[in-house]
Amino acid sequence: MLPSVESLPPALWERLAPGDDPMWSRPVFTAMERSRIGPDGYAYLVVRQGIEVVAVLPLCLFRELRLDDVVGPRERRLLAPVRRLCPRLLRVPMLFCGHLLGQGHVLVDGHPPAEVWRLLVAGALDLARRERLGTVVFKDFTAAAPEPLRAALERAGFFFLPSLPDTELPLGQASFDDYLASLPAKPRRNARNKIRKFEAHPGLRMEVLDEFAHLLPQMLALYRQVMDRADQTLEVLDAPFLAAVHARTGPRRRLVACFEGDRLVAFLLCLFAGGGATGARIGLDYRLAHEARLYHNVHYAAIRLAIATGCRHIRFAQTAYRPKVELGCRLVEQWYAMTHTRRLPRAVLRRLLPPALAAARSAALGPHLPPPGAAPLGPHEERFPRATS
Repeated sequence: MLPSVESLPPALWERLAPGDDPMWSRPVFTAMERSRIGPDGYAYLVVRQGIEVVAVLPLCLFRELRLDDVVGPRERRLLAPVRRLCPRLLRVPMLFCGHLLGQGHVLVDGHPPAEVWRLLVAGALDLARRERLGTVVFKDFTAAAPEPLRAALERAGFFFLPSLPDTELPLGQASFDDYLASLPAKPRRNARNKIRKFEAHPGLRMEVLDEFAHLLPQMLALYRQVMDRADQTLEVLDAPFLAAVHARTGPRRRLVACFEGDRLVAFLLCLFAGGGATGARIGLDYRLAHEARLYHNVHYAAIRLAIATGCRHIRFAQTAYRPKVELGCRLVEQWYAMTHTRRLPRAVLRRLLPPALAAARSAALGPHLPPPGAAPLGPHEERFPRATS
């Protein structure tokens, strides 16, 4: 068990991490560790064969995760009396395995034997017991997760639940105009109308910036406007995180910035690695966000930038599914694997969590929720594993 990503050689991390997912770049994990975005601590579970590292699993430790911060608005209303009368009941010690800010992966070298996966799962459970973190969650893994990992989780008593899907826009067009032309008729008309509304608003301009340290205070204020309206706040980025992302080399980062005169009114922080891009976090001035269609236009600028840099895809956050589907994004199924280190709470979780998470997921996806038995939303052939009894 290692306490920091800095304990792992950079060359090793680059060899094992997904090459086209900028959220898995080493500097992002360094920025997480240097900030106070949510977790109380971090660890990296390492499996070796001889002296060679063959697998790495990042872990986030929450001593008292507030349940009312991570459920949907309906569940939050139901929990409000509990929060007033006994807030301690809503604080749950929890261990997250994978990536707090991105898709879940285990960093592995090739196709390790089943014993490596068993050791990873057992190691996560051992840490949870030592640190008194009863609930253990493998977060936001896709259908591409290795089957030996699923088998090891199931043998260890984990059960599987669908999480919110990721949003990924496939690219490959020669220009932004070609991208617009590739959209179906209604989304194409809507996009052009939103661009016209933005261009008609006096004093607005869009820029792409390499250096934006001087804008960090304004960025944080706009980001907080978005988070104040968010249904769930598992993590909230802070000034040290943004400063660390800006200061560190790699991943390549650009800021899509919208100004009204000299004032920043919207941004989308974009990270790049290999053939992939991510619109990592957004900030909006709601004073004119709707009227000027700021949300859509910073996304259009990010798509334009990703196309210009030769990206094969760009990913956005697990929110606002309706506009992202209109952008042309496909929804990539993801799942949680969850358990508790004690038998009785594990049985309670199995009974109570599936309907609660299903209701929150249905509210978030709305008309984009697939019917039971439907084909996968994303590019993979398998869906998330079904819960087992």
